[in-house]
Amino acid sequence: MRKTHTNGELRLSDVGKKVVLEGWVAKRRNFGALVFVDLRDREGITQLVFDETISSQIVDVRNEYVLCVEGDVVERQDKNPNLATGDIEIKVTSVDIVNTAETTPLIIADETDALEDTRLKYRYLDLRRPCLQKNLMLRHKVTMLTRNYLSDHGFLEIETPILCKSTPEGARDYLVPSRISKGSFYALPQSPQIYKQLLMIAGFEKYFQIARCFRDEDLRADRQPEFTQIDIEMSFVEEEDVFAVVEGLMREIFSKLKNVELPAFLRIPYVECMRRFGSDKPDIRFGMELQLLNDVFANTGFTIFQNILNQGGEVNAIVVKNAADQFSRKRLDKLQEYVRIYGAKALSFLKYGADGFSGSIAKAISEQEKNALVEKLDITANDLILFVADKRAISQTALGALRVKLGHELDLIDQDKFAFLWVTNFPMFEYSEEEQRYVAAHHPFTSPNLEDIDKLKEDKANCYSRAYDLVLNGYELLSGSIRIHDQKLQEQVFEAIGLSKEEAKERFGFFLEAFRYGTPPHGGVGIGLERLVMILAGTDNIRDVVAFPKTASASDLMSEAPSGVDKKQLDELHISIKE
Repeated sequence: MRKTHTNGELRLSDVGKKVVLEGWVAKRRNFGALVFVDLRDREGITQLVFDETISSQIVDVRNEYVLCVEGDVVERQDKNPNLATGDIEIKVTSVDIVNTAETTPLIIADETDALEDTRLKYRYLDLRRPCLQKNLMLRHKVTMLTRNYLSDHGFLEIETPILCKSTPEGARDYLVPSRISKGSFYALPQSPQIYKQLLMIAGFEKYFQIARCFRDEDLRADRQPEFTQIDIEMSFVEEEDVFAVVEGLMREIFSKLKNVELPAFLRIPYVECMRRFGSDKPDIRFGMELQLLNDVFANTGFTIFQNILNQGGEVNAIVVKNAADQFSRKRLDKLQEYVRIYGAKALSFLKYGADGFSGSIAKAISEQEKNALVEKLDITANDLILFVADKRAISQTALGALRVKLGHELDLIDQDKFAFLWVTNFPMFEYSEEEQRYVAAHHPFTSPNLEDIDKLKEDKANCYSRAYDLVLNGYELLSGSIRIHDQKLQEQVFEAIGLSKEEAKERFGFFLEAFRYGTPPHGGVGIGLERLVMILAGTDNIRDVVAFPKTASASDLMSEAPSGVDKKQLDELHISIKE
């Protein structure tokens, strides 16, 4: 017998056909003379009916057995509107038990009771669940739409090396020892950054790649040690050209896969983004923006706020409209603990009711300041004001995180909305407390704003770049920049992050050499494929869109990697393990 249809394909119009189906047993139900079996494959489920003439052949069949059946398509009497094939069933005339199955350690269904560690250990079984199969099919569709869209717009897909030179500047590299070159190492690419820029120097003008990338860093729900990015680079472009290509690609994907026509993409500079949302990847599907209140408390007698302002800090607040009665002292204490995660020393609050203000600082601030708050923040009955007074970065970040937490808790976010935001003009540098120096905020090949070039030496804290991120629903979807194409400017940037000419040559010599032979202006992006698919699939766990993911400790529970290796292998690589 050869399969004629998938298990998600047959409809009422197929009644009367003789068909052959194959798949896994998803459910078995005995009703005396009749046995009903749901047969599953990646396309769906079809109900099979075995009457007394054939049911004896499947007495031992249970879930996850592999069957091949032949039979007739008939109209189903008790139709199932929740099933695509729910109007029909197959009256089986012949069955072949292709393979048996032991009882599985997890339920093979969208809703499973298995812990995540069990699911990862038996990932090949977990992947039989329809929800995960749909996610990976969605991922496939995204990559195919991307390839077709970019190819139609003149881009060439070009592969770049996986084994490359270690250029440590940013996340930690994964190192690969060389057997032939004793004591030398390759690195797995954190991104194809240098190679795609070399392709621009080589004259290809428009490049893309569905690129595997590797970073040895701490993991979280939306991060894996190995990941895929849609890598794009273009020559002879400005920011507007890059934005146009990316927005066109997103419109294509969301139109075809979600039947959504996207509105205009907003743009906000980094400094304004932090000021309004306390985050460089804000969820803009709801309001509750941060409010700077330094002017309200400029002459305050409240010692805590006064000291913060005298030290150059800020008093920021968010207003939770018409919700003061929902926040008990116990709940407010939990919010206090939450902002401390982000370095804030305290969370102050005021509630506004019929008798005016009450709360932790109601007696500490003046009537004039209270009136100013009502006017500036448009306070009305039952509003709650939450304050964080601290250094600017702490005040903004803590309130920004609290804003998102409350947005979810109070159901303020439209979950069916897709809100894109370009965050532009990122800082060129950030100060590393660990290294006691300024490091590249994006990467050292990002171009500073032309008007900020003179700040590379003396005013790094206020030097901004031509870097940009695209944010979607609070996730950083992509990061990119206009690159440096001038050799002298590149040398200035290396010098600004403390790289001597000798160090720069050692790390990036081949790259800097290429700059001497005519480098075009160029720029691009790296789009996080998993994050994009995660949002499209409606999940908040990146493991749900990766076939074989790692745990939070970067372990593969299924294959038990990483693992030890034979001493012979280590000897061949001239490596010894330090106890």
